[in-house]
Amino acid sequence: MSDNSPTLADARILVVDDDPDILTAARLLLRRSVGTLDIARAAEGLAERLSSEQWDVVLLDMNLTQGKTDGADGFAWLERLKAADPAVSVVLMTAFGGVAVAVEAMKRGASDFVLKPWANERLVATVMAGVSLARSRREAADLKIRHQALSASPSIDGATIVGGTGSMRRVFEVIARAAPTNANVLVLGESGTGKELVAREIHRLSSRANGPFVSIDLGAVSENLFESELFGHRKGAFTDARDDRPGRIVAASGGTLFLDEIGNLPLYLQRKLLTVLERQEVVPVGGDKMVSVDIRVVSATNVPTAELQREQVFRQDLLYRVNTVELTLPPLRDRREDIAALAEHFIAIYARKYNVARRRLSGEALALLESYRWPGNVRELKHAIERATILAVGDRFEPQDFPAVVVAPSAAGPATAAEPGPDLYDLDAIERRTIARALADHTGNISRAASALGLTRAALYRRMEKHGL
Repeated sequence: MSDNSPTLADARILVVDDDPDILTAARLLLRRSVGTLDIARAAEGLAERLSSEQWDVVLLDMNLTQGKTDGADGFAWLERLKAADPAVSVVLMTAFGGVAVAVEAMKRGASDFVLKPWANERLVATVMAGVSLARSRREAADLKIRHQALSASPSIDGATIVGGTGSMRRVFEVIARAAPTNANVLVLGESGTGKELVAREIHRLSSRANGPFVSIDLGAVSENLFESELFGHRKGAFTDARDDRPGRIVAASGGTLFLDEIGNLPLYLQRKLLTVLERQEVVPVGGDKMVSVDIRVVSATNVPTAELQREQVFRQDLLYRVNTVELTLPPLRDRREDIAALAEHFIAIYARKYNVARRRLSGEALALLESYRWPGNVRELKHAIERATILAVGDRFEPQDFPAVVVAPSAAGPATAAEPGPDLYDLDAIERRTIARALADHTGNISRAASALGLTRAALYRRMEKHGL
């Protein structure tokens, strides 16, 4: 038995039957392997126990009254057990069963059906499957509760859209109109403009708000793992597939799937994604059965619209599928009026996070922030505020509290012999300037900047994080 197989060592099993010989047989078979084995003869005292006790599996005789063979007793108790604990696995037992009775039992919520006298190996396997099912149901219920709690929690670490300019008001209007529908949304904008925040806001305002929000960065998923990540896989489908694993699409069923960096997906993978979105079905890697899903898709990319409309770059049938509603986020340099509000927003957040007094921006510091071009957009501003919160010593933020590239934007260009600068031989400073210039030259497009720098996307992200870009 593998480490991931269900065991009975800590399982709670209840056997309900009116025949003492059946109860004895079940006790002798299961007592050595079951953590807790309870017995209820003809359901005596069971009603009082329903509200205070919980079992993984209940083996329930369908006829608890002497002389009855219609199964009414079993169906009645099945309903009561499931009402008290929807996750419990109820296995109905009878000596008078047939196919019709078994089908009816499953329709009413039984997890399995066993004929008496049973085969010992068959009954143990049935109980083990019931334990696994009950645990899976409870885990799913716990995840749903956690998700609802997270959805109700206040936003932290900048996870709020801030803006009052005309361009941002138009963004809010589109969100308000599109969110209540099930329309797929494509969010366009440079890196760092807040595309995932918009996706989360669309989800929060939708009828799917109590369902999962599942995000996947398609630009960061290696091509050989794409199908496994999105569609899931069956145990043994490939070398490292030690267990069945649901993919991100199945995990998002009933909620919203956020496909970040969709513009960087290779064409042959775009075709596979299109098929899934059209059919709302996936086939796990190594599987042979379709799994139905119910997802609303929000996608994002920093690839310009003109590029997306080129068939060599992006399948047009997929583009039509994902951009029922198209929303473009403005870069921060085009909404400078929002910089003061954004800065105050991040100042409040990081003052709480690092348990320091909330400082104010001096007039010179605010002027500095409003004059900088912010090639990394809101994300770069957030990192600059976080850094200043940690390193500043005065009671106000001054220009010198911010990164050198912000204080001296001209330093974003390469150093020259004529203008060596104080950090000519500072490798970190040179690396930061080079990355900032590449991001600016490619309007925040991570893939293109990474290509120009000779880096992978993941490596560029690590360096941006290192330098607060």
